Amino acid sequence: MPFIEYVGLFGAFLSAITFIPQVIHAYKTKSVGDLSWGMLWIVFTSVIVWLVYGFYLHLLPVIIANSIILVLSVVLLYFKATFKNH
Repeated sequence: MPFIEYVGLFGAFLSAITFIPQVIHAYKTKSVGDLSWGMLWIVFTSVIVWLVYGFYLHLLPVIIANSIILVLSVVLLYFKATFKNH
């Protein structure tokens, strides 16, 4: 595997983990009042677009990162819909 593929995978990893602290915090506090619906839907929509792009061009780092972000954004959307805002 060329070095640049490792760079891409590392970038994908870093992008993918950006929402983990927020998901953990929301789960522990059962509070997502500071998260806006708009931001969550923009992230969700952008991830879908990136996944279409990544699959079309067979870009593994894009597919990996955005698949993970998709799952995390769905979790945050679920939390936003179910947790009472504190």
